[in-house]
Amino acid sequence: MASAGVSAASKPVRRVAHQFHPLSDARWDRFLCKHARASAFHSTPWLKALQQTYGYQVVGYTTSAPGEELENAMVFCRVESWLTGRRLVSLPFSDHCEPLADRQEDLQILIAAVQEETRREKWRYFEIRPLTPMAIRTALHTTTTHYTFHELDLQTDLETIFQNLHKDSIQRKIRRAEREKLCYEEGRGDSLLNDFYRLVELTRRRHHLPPQPKKWFQNLLSCFGDAVKIRIARKDGRALAAMLTVRYKDTLIYKYGGSDARYNKLGGMHLLYWTSIQDARASGLRYFDLGRTDANQFGLITFKKRWGAKESLLTYSRFALSGDLRHTFDLSSSKAKSAHARGLLAYLPSRLVSLLGRALYKHVG
Repeated sequence: MASAGVSAASKPVRRVAHQFHPLSDARWDRFLCKHARASAFHSTPWLKALQQTYGYQVVGYTTSAPGEELENAMVFCRVESWLTGRRLVSLPFSDHCEPLADRQEDLQILIAAVQEETRREKWRYFEIRPLTPMAIRTALHTTTTHYTFHELDLQTDLETIFQNLHKDSIQRKIRRAEREKLCYEEGRGDSLLNDFYRLVELTRRRHHLPPQPKKWFQNLLSCFGDAVKIRIARKDGRALAAMLTVRYKDTLIYKYGGSDARYNKLGGMHLLYWTSIQDARASGLRYFDLGRTDANQFGLITFKKRWGAKESLLTYSRFALSGDLRHTFDLSSSKAKSAHARGLLAYLPSRLVSLLGRALYKHVG
């Protein structure tokens, strides 16, 4: 009997996945605080803004049992769309969302649980957006999309950071902004939000894209509090360029921006980047995150590299029971369709384009 007892005690416990709700589970914030790879896109404020703006239900998966502190987790939004299909995305409108599992065996358990829900609930696919490459074993149909990611290391003195900037296209534009006596303003008030949103609308229209709903930015400001700033460059009181930044842990993230193209030569956006870098450095932050870029946006990729930022590859992966892994608003699903849709947007009144943005973005996520 004693030997049987020893055998039972030494038998390994089978690890299984459990669902939990990050927005109502106090373990989530404690877990994020201690996990080195947790980002602003995992954070409760970001998840709340997604839910409040687009109505997405947020769900998490972990191998930790209810009542135990979280050891690992993946977080998804359930995108319920009659237009683009029902799917699980980790996470919509997020540059990256690393699965927070340090052991490969735990990651596979979590992926298996998501795969099972995909089968049971008949989701069209599930999507993950890791910051670093991940090896995932699955029998599902898989497709990948690549982006570039840029991040500037701030762990050196400001003079060295400035000297590493491209002399002609970056340093010269910063000095041009200083000569033009552009004024810098930051804050979170309604007047700054209105200026910021007007410039976002102008920029999106230049690229033949609808703007994000204004409510999205309002919710980011409300949910993140002082961690979000709107930054404006002005000339004689006129807003020429604007950006929205998010501070999380040791990183300042440039997330959204816009400008009035008539004044781009004055260096307004360059002033905002440089002021943000100085701000982050003075606050003791370690990184300035310049965000993701579509692989075919070569001009923007070059612009970010000229700030001395390190470039890496982001790989988004989708997993589905069938081979149908695209949806209506995927830019990569049909270049001809995408170009045609953008061409039509160029002829629509600005107000109608904004209305389209408010109506369609929840289906895009």
